[in-house]
Amino acid sequence: MKGVHFLLNVAILALATSIACAYDPSPLQDFCVAIDDPKKALFVNGKFCKNPKLVKPNDFSTSGLNIPRPTNNAVGSNVTMVNVDIIPGLNTQGISLVRIDYAPNGGENPPHIHPRGSEILFVAEGTLYVGFVSSNQDNNRLFSKILNKGDVFVFPIGMIHFQVNLGHTPAVAFASLSSQNAGVITVANTVFGSNPPINPYVLARAFKLYKNVVIKLQKQFFAENNS
Repeated sequence: MKGVHFLLNVAILALATSIACAYDPSPLQDFCVAIDDPKKALFVNGKFCKNPKLVKPNDFSTSGLNIPRPTNNAVGSNVTMVNVDIIPGLNTQGISLVRIDYAPNGGENPPHIHPRGSEILFVAEGTLYVGFVSSNQDNNRLFSKILNKGDVFVFPIGMIHFQVNLGHTPAVAFASLSSQNAGVITVANTVFGSNPPINPYVLARAFKLYKNVVIKLQKQFFAENNS
């Protein structure tokens, strides 16, 4: 009887572990090309799936990542996403890709979080200062490094992280994420630019700022978020 209980506990633990570790749904067939019209769908697995007999090579492909993107904006960077919205064949595959262009002299991908995926970054051109901050449980330690062309850095899932171009010429990086749609939460925009705004008193106390400073920041970021 003890042996039966032991096997039952192991089975339950294995099931719980598999559920906890699965950030994206595991495929139940060879592929599940996403489709917006459920009337044309045959299967459901994460999203409505296109009839496999109607799937084409273009469902697994995109182009144009060789083209530099403009970086003349407030933060001096441009992130080009290649997720399930761009390549429907990424549905249920648990991966996506981004190209990041950085302006010279401090163009940055500001502190942000990917709530549904870890990230591995490859520097294609330039010199970047990158880093992430661990959780409160780990005393918010900063892990940072200067990367040059050909270098790689990993950002664990859910950690606040950033990249800054230290060079006098444009920089380019490519990153892969462990989700078909990892999501992004830009810290400053989210905290100070929420809709509706967070009560200024809450932010003033949390960030140890004067209330009028918080209100000014909220106006600035709300305008940026809704421009």
